[in-house]
Formats: sequence, C-alpha cells, structure tokens
Amino acid sequence: MTNLLKTCITACTPKAMPAAVRAAFEAELRRARDAAPDTATMWDALERAHIISQAWARPHTRAHWHMFRLAVRCRDRAETVGQVVRILVAGAGSVSGRVPYGNTGRTAAGLLTPMPLPEDLRVLLGRARERPETAQALGTVS
Repeated sequence: MTNLLKTCITACTPKAMPAAVRAAFEAELRRARDAAPDTATMWDALERAHIISQAWARPHTRAHWHMFRLAVRCRDRAETVGQVVRILVAGAGSVSGRVPYGNTGRTAAGLLTPMPLPEDLRVLLGRARERPETAQALGTVS
C-alpha cells in the first residue's frame, strides 16, 4: 500500500523540487529531529518544512507525516486527527495547485487558510518580488 501511494504521488507530481529548496526542506526536518525534546522548536521546524514543501506532493505529505508523529508524541488528539486529514489531502492539493500557500500546516491554522510567507522562505521559493499581502490574498505560489 505504501509503495502504491508513493508511486501514485510521484507519477502525479509534474515537477521536481529544486536542489536548494530540497536542501532547505531536509534541513528543517533535521532541525526538528535534532531539537527533541524541545517540542516548540520541533513544531517551528516542521511548520517551516511544511511551507517549503507545499508545491510538491510527496514532500508535502511527508511534512504532514512528521507533524502527525509529533502530535502523537505530544498526545494532542485534535492535532493528531487534523494531521490525518491533512495527510489524506496534501498530495492531491499539491498536484492540483490548490493549497493555502504559506499555511503552517497545523490544525489551528485552518485547512484552507493562506498565510504570509516568512521573508526568507519567500526568497527561497522564488517569490521575492511578490508583495506578502498579494501572496496571502491569492494563496498561490506560481
């Protein structure tokens, strides 16, 4: 089942994550892992990883998987349930381009609420010339 899901997500993802973006994504996942047991820092790193990954189905789903694991570790039922929902829809949202860009990926943020991108991530993702309020209003990355 897991291999089938990976194959489907990979086949449906039209573009590869650029190397610099991939490196930043992996660095945030590493920062989350290395921050244990500091859950506040772990959440911060996973939220940034989520923002970075939204345009790519497999990394986006992977970010939610790590968020799910942390929610379970924190014994946060609402966050755990919210992450299950997000794991189920993340890949399809990325493939269709219907994701709330800038959203931190947490349950409290709302499933479809776009948020302003942090400045460093806006530059990393190639949105440096876009005004933050425009990105928030449009909820787009392209």
